[in-house]
Amino acid sequence: MRIRFTYLVMWALLGSPLAAGYAPVAEAGEPLEKVRQTVNNVLDIVANKDLSEQEREAKIREAVLQRFGFEEMAKRALSRHWHNRTPQERQEFVQLLTDLLANSYVEKIEQSKGKEAIKYTKETIEDGIASVHAEIVQERDANITVNYRLLQRDGDWQVYDVVIEGVSLVNNYRTQFNKIILENSYEELVKKMQLKSEQLQAITNTTN
Repeated sequence: MRIRFTYLVMWALLGSPLAAGYAPVAEAGEPLEKVRQTVNNVLDIVANKDLSEQEREAKIREAVLQRFGFEEMAKRALSRHWHNRTPQERQEFVQLLTDLLANSYVEKIEQSKGKEAIKYTKETIEDGIASVHAEIVQERDANITVNYRLLQRDGDWQVYDVVIEGVSLVNNYRTQFNKIILENSYEELVKKMQLKSEQLQAITNTTN
Protein backbone atom coordinates (compact mmCIF):
# COMPACT_ATOMS: atom_id res chain seq x y z
CA MET A 1 0.00 0.00 0.00
CA ARG A 2 2.81 2.42 0.85
CA ILE A 3 4.58 1.74 -2.45
CA ARG A 4 1.33 2.16 -4.39
CA PHE A 5 0.47 5.37 -2.54
CA THR A 6 3.91 6.91 -3.10
CA TYR A 7 3.68 6.01 -6.77
CA LEU A 8 0.28 7.67 -7.10
CA VAL A 9 1.54 10.87 -5.45
CA MET A 10 4.37 11.12 -7.95
CA TRP A 11 1.98 10.11 -10.73
CA ALA A 12 -0.34 12.96 -9.78
CA LEU A 13 2.41 15.49 -10.46
CA LEU A 14 3.76 13.84 -13.59
CA GLY A 15 0.64 12.83 -15.50
CA SER A 16 -0.53 14.63 -18.63
CA PRO A 17 -2.39 17.85 -17.75
CA LEU A 18 -5.50 17.11 -19.80
CA ALA A 19 -7.05 13.94 -21.17
CA ALA A 20 -8.45 14.05 -24.70
CA GLY A 21 -12.11 14.96 -24.69
CA TYR A 22 -12.07 16.76 -21.33
CA ALA A 23 -12.45 20.50 -20.95
CA PRO A 24 -10.55 22.45 -18.25
CA VAL A 25 -12.37 23.74 -15.19
CA ALA A 26 -14.29 26.92 -15.98
CA GLU A 27 -12.81 30.10 -14.47
CA ALA A 28 -9.86 28.25 -12.94
CA GLY A 29 -8.18 30.27 -10.20
CA GLU A 30 -4.52 30.83 -9.42
CA PRO A 31 -3.97 27.69 -7.27
CA LEU A 32 -5.25 25.38 -10.01
CA GLU A 33 -3.17 27.20 -12.60
CA LYS A 34 -0.07 26.85 -10.40
CA VAL A 35 -0.60 23.09 -10.15
CA ARG A 36 -1.24 22.85 -13.89
CA GLN A 37 1.87 24.91 -14.67
CA THR A 38 4.01 22.60 -12.55
CA VAL A 39 2.65 19.52 -14.31
CA ASN A 40 3.18 21.13 -17.72
CA ASN A 41 6.70 22.17 -16.76
CA VAL A 42 7.62 18.65 -15.70
CA LEU A 43 6.15 17.22 -18.90
CA ASP A 44 8.21 19.62 -21.01
CA ILE A 45 11.36 18.62 -19.14
CA VAL A 46 10.63 14.90 -19.55
CA ALA A 47 10.02 15.39 -23.29
CA ASN A 48 13.20 17.41 -23.85
CA LYS A 49 15.54 14.99 -25.64
CA ASP A 50 18.44 17.47 -25.58
CA LEU A 51 18.84 17.06 -21.81
CA SER A 52 21.05 14.45 -20.23
CA GLU A 53 19.54 12.25 -17.51
CA GLN A 54 21.35 14.28 -14.85
CA GLU A 55 20.12 17.59 -16.31
CA ARG A 56 16.57 16.25 -16.59
CA GLU A 57 16.52 15.07 -12.99
CA ALA A 58 17.93 18.38 -11.73
CA LYS A 59 15.31 20.40 -13.59
CA ILE A 60 12.45 18.17 -12.48
CA ARG A 61 13.66 18.39 -8.89
CA GLU A 62 13.78 22.18 -9.18
CA ALA A 63 10.22 22.33 -10.57
CA VAL A 64 8.85 20.18 -7.76
CA LEU A 65 10.74 22.05 -5.03
CA GLN A 66 9.32 25.32 -6.31
CA ARG A 67 5.72 24.13 -5.92
CA PHE A 68 5.92 22.25 -2.61
CA GLY A 69 5.94 24.00 0.76
CA PHE A 70 8.26 21.55 2.46
CA GLU A 71 8.53 23.47 5.73
CA GLU A 72 4.75 23.34 6.17
CA MET A 73 4.72 19.66 5.20
CA ALA A 74 7.49 18.89 7.69
CA LYS A 75 5.73 20.76 10.49
CA ARG A 76 2.44 18.96 9.89
CA ALA A 77 4.06 15.55 9.39
CA LEU A 78 6.10 15.80 12.59
CA SER A 79 3.06 17.23 14.41
CA ARG A 80 3.52 17.56 18.21
CA HIS A 81 7.13 16.40 17.95
CA TRP A 82 7.93 19.55 15.96
CA HIS A 83 7.59 21.69 19.11
CA ASN A 84 10.33 19.74 20.87
CA ARG A 85 12.89 20.35 18.15
CA THR A 86 15.52 23.08 18.19
CA PRO A 87 15.65 25.60 15.31
CA GLN A 88 18.62 23.71 13.88
CA GLU A 89 16.84 20.36 14.15
CA ARG A 90 13.78 21.81 12.42
CA GLN A 91 15.89 23.13 9.57
CA GLU A 92 17.65 19.78 9.20
CA PHE A 93 14.34 17.90 9.27
CA VAL A 94 12.83 20.10 6.56
CA GLN A 95 15.86 19.38 4.37
CA LEU A 96 15.59 15.65 5.11
CA LEU A 97 11.94 15.52 4.09
CA THR A 98 12.69 17.61 1.00
CA ASP A 99 15.45 15.25 -0.10
CA LEU A 100 13.33 12.17 0.63
CA LEU A 101 10.35 13.33 -1.42
CA ALA A 102 12.46 14.78 -4.23
CA ASN A 103 14.50 11.58 -4.54
CA SER A 104 11.30 9.51 -4.46
CA TYR A 105 9.85 11.64 -7.22
CA VAL A 106 12.87 11.38 -9.50
CA GLU A 107 13.12 7.63 -8.90
CA LYS A 108 9.51 7.14 -10.07
CA ILE A 109 9.85 9.14 -13.29
CA GLU A 110 11.07 6.30 -15.48
CA GLN A 111 8.07 4.20 -14.41
CA SER A 112 5.55 6.83 -15.46
CA LYS A 113 6.87 8.79 -18.46
CA GLY A 114 3.89 11.14 -18.22
CA LYS A 115 1.52 8.79 -20.01
CA GLU A 116 -1.34 9.14 -17.55
CA ALA A 117 -3.75 12.07 -17.75
CA ILE A 118 -5.07 14.43 -15.10
CA LYS A 119 -8.55 15.95 -15.30
CA TYR A 120 -9.07 19.00 -13.07
CA THR A 121 -12.60 19.02 -11.67
CA LYS A 122 -12.96 21.61 -8.90
CA GLU A 123 -11.19 24.37 -7.02
CA THR A 124 -11.98 26.02 -3.68
CA ILE A 125 -10.19 28.98 -2.07
CA GLU A 126 -10.84 30.37 1.40
CA ASP A 127 -8.66 32.46 3.75
CA GLY A 128 -5.38 31.70 1.99
CA ILE A 129 -6.04 27.96 1.78
CA ALA A 130 -6.97 26.21 -1.47
CA SER A 131 -7.97 22.75 -2.63
CA VAL A 132 -7.54 21.69 -6.23
CA HIS A 133 -9.55 18.57 -7.00
CA ALA A 134 -8.58 16.35 -9.89
CA GLU A 135 -8.81 12.83 -11.25
CA ILE A 136 -6.11 10.60 -12.66
CA VAL A 137 -7.75 9.25 -15.80
CA GLN A 138 -7.19 5.54 -16.43
CA GLU A 139 -8.12 3.67 -19.59
CA ARG A 140 -9.13 0.38 -17.97
CA ASP A 141 -9.74 1.12 -14.29
CA ALA A 142 -11.85 3.68 -12.46
CA ASN A 143 -10.43 7.18 -12.23
CA ILE A 144 -8.40 8.00 -9.11
CA THR A 145 -9.33 11.11 -7.12
CA VAL A 146 -6.62 13.59 -6.17
CA ASN A 147 -6.82 16.64 -3.93
CA TYR A 148 -3.93 19.09 -3.91
CA ARG A 149 -3.96 21.23 -0.77
CA LEU A 150 -2.20 24.57 -1.03
CA LEU A 151 -1.28 27.51 1.20
CA GLN A 152 -0.59 31.05 0.08
CA ARG A 153 2.94 32.04 1.09
CA ASP A 154 4.91 35.11 0.04
CA GLY A 155 2.61 35.84 -2.88
CA ASP A 156 2.67 32.29 -4.22
CA TRP A 157 0.70 29.06 -3.75
CA GLN A 158 2.53 26.06 -2.33
CA VAL A 159 1.33 22.47 -2.07
CA TYR A 160 1.52 21.25 1.52
CA ASP A 161 -0.37 17.96 1.07
CA VAL A 162 -1.61 15.60 -1.64
CA VAL A 163 -4.62 13.40 -0.88
CA ILE A 164 -5.05 10.31 -3.06
CA GLU A 165 -8.37 8.46 -2.80
CA GLY A 166 -8.90 10.02 0.62
CA VAL A 167 -5.42 9.11 1.90
CA SER A 168 -3.27 12.08 2.88
CA LEU A 169 0.48 12.11 2.19
CA VAL A 170 1.08 14.21 5.31
CA ASN A 171 -1.11 12.01 7.52
CA ASN A 172 0.63 8.95 6.12
CA TYR A 173 4.02 10.35 7.09
CA ARG A 174 2.73 11.59 10.46
CA THR A 175 1.61 8.08 11.42
CA GLN A 176 4.93 6.54 10.40
CA PHE A 177 7.05 9.25 12.04
CA ASN A 178 5.12 9.18 15.30
CA LYS A 179 5.41 5.39 15.52
CA ILE A 180 9.19 5.45 15.03
CA ILE A 181 9.70 8.26 17.55
CA LEU A 182 7.55 6.62 20.24
CA GLU A 183 9.02 3.16 19.74
CA ASN A 184 12.61 4.36 19.31
CA SER A 185 13.58 8.05 19.20
CA TYR A 186 13.62 11.15 17.04
CA GLU A 187 17.27 10.42 16.27
CA GLU A 188 16.28 6.99 14.93
CA LEU A 189 13.71 8.61 12.64
CA VAL A 190 16.39 10.90 11.24
CA LYS A 191 18.68 7.93 10.59
CA LYS A 192 15.92 6.02 8.79
CA MET A 193 15.05 9.02 6.61
CA GLN A 194 18.68 9.61 5.72
CA LEU A 195 19.16 5.95 4.81
CA LYS A 196 16.00 5.85 2.67
CA SER A 197 16.96 9.01 0.81
CA GLU A 198 20.46 7.66 0.17
CA GLN A 199 19.02 4.39 -1.14
CA LEU A 200 16.72 6.24 -3.55
CA GLN A 201 19.61 8.41 -4.74
CA ALA A 202 21.74 5.33 -5.30
CA ILE A 203 18.98 3.73 -7.39
CA THR A 204 18.74 6.86 -9.50
CA ASN A 205 22.52 6.98 -10.00
CA THR A 206 22.59 3.31 -10.99
CA THR A 207 19.92 3.73 -13.69
CA ASN A 208 21.75 6.66 -15.34
